Amino acid sequence: MQDFDLADLYVVETRVLKQAVRCNIRRFSIDFMFELTEKEIGITKCDTM
Repeated sequence: MQDFDLADLYVVETRVLKQAVRCNIRRFSIDFMFELTEKEIGITKCDTM
């Protein structure tokens, strides 16, 4: 599940969700989230054209 999926689930903007996590980072376990590298993002994107 990606950040925009969670934001939709909680009916908030993605930036608001990310800000809430950053402000409360101690409340989340270390494996709660991770960030993809640019290369990984490119691999996971689908080209529809």
